[in-house]
Amino acid sequence: MRYYSVWAVVCVVVTITSMNVFAEEEPLKLGMIGLDTSHVIAFARLLHNTDDPNHVPGGRIIAAYKGGSDDLEASYSRVDRFTEQLETEFGVEIVDSIEELCTMVDAILLTSVDGRPHLEQVRPVFEAGLRVFIDKPLAGSLEDALAIAALSEEHGVPWFTSSAYRFYDSLQALKEKDVGEVRGAISYGPCHLEPTHPDLFWYGVHPTEALYTIMGTGCETVTCAVTEEFHVVTGVWQDGRVGTLYGLRTGATPHRVTVFGSEAVADQEGRGTYQPLMAATIDFFRTGIPPVSPEESIEIFAFMEAAHESIRRDGAPVRLDELPGMK
Repeated sequence: MRYYSVWAVVCVVVTITSMNVFAEEEPLKLGMIGLDTSHVIAFARLLHNTDDPNHVPGGRIIAAYKGGSDDLEASYSRVDRFTEQLETEFGVEIVDSIEELCTMVDAILLTSVDGRPHLEQVRPVFEAGLRVFIDKPLAGSLEDALAIAALSEEHGVPWFTSSAYRFYDSLQALKEKDVGEVRGAISYGPCHLEPTHPDLFWYGVHPTEALYTIMGTGCETVTCAVTEEFHVVTGVWQDGRVGTLYGLRTGATPHRVTVFGSEAVADQEGRGTYQPLMAATIDFFRTGIPPVSPEESIEIFAFMEAAHESIRRDGAPVRLDELPGMK
């Protein structure tokens, strides 16, 4: 695929050594865009509360832009509460524009719960030359996700996006298990729908990200079956591996990954916290090396878009390279 040659092959592992180095450096001044998700408070606590055993050193949120989406209940019903909490509990200054915010900080956490405004919200960040973490979902469409990657290349500014699932200790431990050659995986997890976003883009991005954490890039074709209770998406990778996503919408909705190897089958055990994601984010802000390549993040969105297209085609297989922008 032809996109993101600048960042496509880079990745980083957060180590105890690097964390100790960051702790000794002057904390980065961080800005936050979009205060309509519980992640706002969770991230602030990890960064600011030094007594927390999960404290992540190296950065403090000093200013934020409220944002919010008038047509999305998950946004407009919570944005005022989280804004007030961020201001009163953590002493964060609320500013009137993203452009003003960018003049005050070293890096940006783009946390708007709605993926649709992310492209326009990140544009002034790239223009200011600031590194940015874009919380899930990266965008509200594959087209916008591709545009974000193109803007990054145009301005020469690195970025990354990820679900916290990828960094859970339990999933990383599964990734390190010796199962021989990985031949496939099943990922299942919550997949609640939101009418403003394509099927999997809203919450299905979590288990999709977990699937890609094990499988990596290289998916060629996708088929999807959908009922009132499930999205079941099967991807065939170019080397013959098969990855399956079970998106759960009713009853119990836990998340777990099972890996099928040439020597063993292994299951994810336990859950995780936001701490490893935030540690990886601070590391990225320091180094400029994304822990998840843009190539992989874009393929995740192409996988989800291909699933959506397969539904429109009554379950027929869809090649990722036939999607607009994915040649």
